[in-house]
Amino acid sequence: DKTVLVFGQMNEPPGARFRVGHAALTMAEYFRDDMGRDVLLLIDNIFRFIQAGSEVSGLLGRIPSRVGYQPTLASELAALEERICSTPSGAITSIQAVYVPADDLTDPAAVHTFAHLSASIVLARKRASQGLYPPVDPL
Repeated sequence: DKTVLVFGQMNEPPGARFRVGHAALTMAEYFRDDMGRDVLLLIDNIFRFIQAGSEVSGLLGRIPSRVGYQPTLASELAALEERICSTPSGAITSIQAVYVPADDLTDPAAVHTFAHLSASIVLARKRASQGLYPPVDPL
């Protein structure tokens, strides 16, 4: 009775997948603002939100920007991420898995995502291939 799950599977249309993050956050805001609760919001995987936005943008005929992402990447991500906050009624704390395309931390999706996060733990494939677990990159 204290858990809500919202799914957007990859076999669903991109418009539906794009709305999943907003739907989950609206529910979290309800519990925070109307119920006075502190909420833990788990997002697996925020890159899927970006990917769905890119697909929707393509369907709308928008010209892609850097590396093929939608030209509205920064504003779409900000519209979601900036709603994750504390108010006098309660707090929303988020833990997000972030897929980094080709392990490139300079990819626009990664750059815009990490700009909104307070802290991050990076798991490195190289450390995992060396048998070091958990493969946390200390730098």
